[in-house]
Order: sequence, then structure tokens, then C-alpha cells
Amino acid sequence: MPSLGRLHLITDTRPGRDPLGVVRAALTAARAELVVQVRVEDSATDREAYELTRQVLALCTPYGATCLVNDRLHVALAAGAAGGHVGADDLPVTAARHVLGPTGVLGATAREPRSAVDAVVAGANYLGVGPCHTTSTKTGLPDPIGPDGVRAVTDAVDVPVIAIGGVTAGRVPALRAAGAYGVAVVGAISTAADPARATAELLRALA
Repeated sequence: MPSLGRLHLITDTRPGRDPLGVVRAALTAARAELVVQVRVEDSATDREAYELTRQVLALCTPYGATCLVNDRLHVALAAGAAGGHVGADDLPVTAARHVLGPTGVLGATAREPRSAVDAVVAGANYLGVGPCHTTSTKTGLPDPIGPDGVRAVTDAVDVPVIAIGGVTAGRVPALRAAGAYGVAVVGAISTAADPARATAELLRALA
């Protein structure tokens, strides 16, 4: 598995956003420490997801940054991404591992120890854990688990835990203290006036 960066940037493809511009800016600050998770709206076609992934890959490759695809594992394979991430309503982790094969990077969503352990046993290389705090970038999420919820998961598994949900640079130290290996963000970078500077601030908090 490629070394997993501590900062994950999830693409924001909502109307009016510039996901490629944000990725480009973030890469200049984070380089190989960045993992880009390509996430598209449910209404997006597979062709649109594929084209975006290919463009993100073209940006990531010169920096040695990792590109993953959320939910649509067939798009990850077709585009040549390093792997993918599955949520609670996507393919089961066992099936996702079968699709990606033994070497693809596979992340899975978890929010409590039992499901976290099950995901790791089923083949997840890392876990996305949250939401840690209230967030407006995705609807229909359960209540935030906070740093204490992150710690409960990190104590139960031996794979990297990536904290997600309402993450800001100011909240990173508490999440790291709870055992999180890294964090995943959308708005903290995508809605920043200066995405490169926001990326650098998050990396300093993660160090």
C-alpha cells in the first residue's frame, strides 16, 4: 500500500465550486502528504466521475500524492486511482476488497469500535471516523462523536484512523491527541479564501 498521507482532501463538486483549482492549490502546499478523495454528487454520471478522477490523478502524480475515489470503485479501477473509500451505504468492505484486489488502498467509514474492527478484519487499510463535529458539507449524518468517539475507535484498531466532519486546524490537536493518524476535510480547504494557506495550516497542526 502507498504511504498514507495525514491530510485527506475530499473534492467538493457542488455547483459553483472549483474542485480542480482547490486540489491544485492544496498540492503546492502538501505535495506527497496529501491524499485526494474524489467524491462527486449522487447525480453525477460515471463518465463525469471518471473524467474528474483522471484530471485529479494528472495533478497528483507529479507530487507523488495519492488519489482515491469515494463510493464508485469501478471508476477508481478504470481511472487508475490507488484505491477507494466505501461508506456505510456502499459495498460491504469484504466485497469492496474483492473489487479492488489485494493491493488497492481501501478505506471504510466507521463511528464505533465494533464496526471499526469488522471493517479492518474485512480488509480496510484505514478508517474514516466521524462525524467528529457538526458539518454542513454533507446532509443526513448522525450526531457528532467528538474526540472521545475517535479515541474509542483508535483504541480498538491498529490501522490509521482519519477523523472527518467539521475538522478545522484548531480542532486537529484534540483529534491527534485522541489517536487520529490524520484528518479529512472538505470545507476547511475548499471554502477557504486561500486554499494553499489553509492546507499549510492544517499540515502544521497535524505535525
